Amino acid sequence: MIAGITGGMGCGKSTAASRFERHGFRRLDSDALVRERVLTSPDVITARHGAPVIGPDGAVHRGALAERVFADDAERRWLEELTHPVVFALWRQAFAAAPAAHWVVEVPLLFEQALENWFDFTVCVACAPDQQLARLEQRGLPRALAGQRISKQLPLARKIERSDFVLWNEGSLAFLHTEVDRLVAALIGR
Repeated sequence: MIAGITGGMGCGKSTAASRFERHGFRRLDSDALVRERVLTSPDVITARHGAPVIGPDGAVHRGALAERVFADDAERRWLEELTHPVVFALWRQAFAAAPAAHWVVEVPLLFEQALENWFDFTVCVACAPDQQLARLEQRGLPRALAGQRISKQLPLARKIERSDFVLWNEGSLAFLHTEVDRLVAALIGR
C-alpha cells in the first residue's frame, strides 16, 4: 500500500506522515529528498542562478533559491523539471527495494503535478488559512513570503476535493494523531 500525503505548507503533512511511520509505514519526504539527494551538487543551480544562491559552505542556499523561484514562475518550473525526475526515480528505487512494505510519501505538489496514479490513495492534511500562516510565521517565514509561496500551490480547497481522505489539523497534536490512527486502522483492517 502506498499513501500519498499532500496539503498546504504548514498544514501538518510531516506530522501526519511521522504518525503513519509509527504504524510501520516506510516514509519518503519529497522535500527532504530534494534537499539531501538532489540539490547536493550546486553546479547546475550555480550555472542558472550564479553565486548568490550558494552559501558559504558551497551548498545551495535554499532560502535564496526559494526567493528566486517563487518570484518567477518560469524559474520555478525550471527547478521542478530539474528535481522531479530525480525524486521520482528515488521513489521507484525505494518501492522496488521493499515492494511488500506500506509506504507513506509526502508530496506537496501531488495534484499540481498529476501524481495521483503513483498512490493507492491520497490524504490531504488541511487547516484554516489563518492557522496555516501562523504556523509558517512560527517557523520564521514572513507572512508576505508565506502567502506568496502558498499562492503557487493548488488552493487547499481543491486539494481537499481531490483527496481520498482529509485530516483536519486545527486541534491538538493528540487529535491529529488520533485521526491518523483511525485512518490507518481503517486502511489496514486492524
